[in-house]
Amino acid sequence: MSLKEVKSESIKPYDEIEDKKGQVSSMFNNIAKYYDSLNRILSLGIDKRWRKKTIALLLEDKPQNILDVATGTADLALEANKQLKPKKITGVDISEKMLEIGQKKIIKAGLENVISLHEGDSENLPFEDNTFDAAIVAFGVRNFANVQAGLKEMVRVLQKDSKIVVLEFSRPTMFPFKQGFNLYFKYILPFIGRLTSKDKKAYGYLYESVQAFPEGEDFLDLLTNIGLKNTSCKKLSLGICTIYSAVK
Repeated sequence: MSLKEVKSESIKPYDEIEDKKGQVSSMFNNIAKYYDSLNRILSLGIDKRWRKKTIALLLEDKPQNILDVATGTADLALEANKQLKPKKITGVDISEKMLEIGQKKIIKAGLENVISLHEGDSENLPFEDNTFDAAIVAFGVRNFANVQAGLKEMVRVLQKDSKIVVLEFSRPTMFPFKQGFNLYFKYILPFIGRLTSKDKKAYGYLYESVQAFPEGEDFLDLLTNIGLKNTSCKKLSLGICTIYSAVK
């Protein structure tokens, strides 16, 4: 386990004694009703494009039974259905309020027979070994209380030769975009988040968790260390986020 991974696991939304898992659940329950609209505003709508590119990596594989970990309000699951038309997508998240919003979207789209959402822990997935033929997660891995344990669980329930695709925030390196983005991410975004969601800590935690998360080659090393092969990563939007993929 890398030092950066250990550091990322120690970053919590609040200053309370409660463990990270409980705090993350509380945080997303607190901001759930503002989450989608804030994402659109704060990312200038680019987050939709990121999700499209993430799911596009599975087009050649044509998976039919997909697991979406940290599904939140189900945006990635809905994008997976749109592009891949699988038989089944199963979303899991620890936030009850986020899942409630996601379920409303699924019902509105008439996809109850395709997409099912479940409250659950990424480190203790309620599924048999070798169940799914693809696993996806967007902006969720850095919130795992134990990154390696959560990734191992995804591998456990994935069929051999199937793909994991992870979309996660990263840190731009190009001058002066890096400096401008850090200013926005560290100060402006949390300020807007506080005004809108009334949660003083949530969007400050976003910046801190991204800074501590092992990205690029460090994250690829984690994927390799848990037994995955054919690892790759692709930076998007000048490095604001990165898509990682690997095969069991």
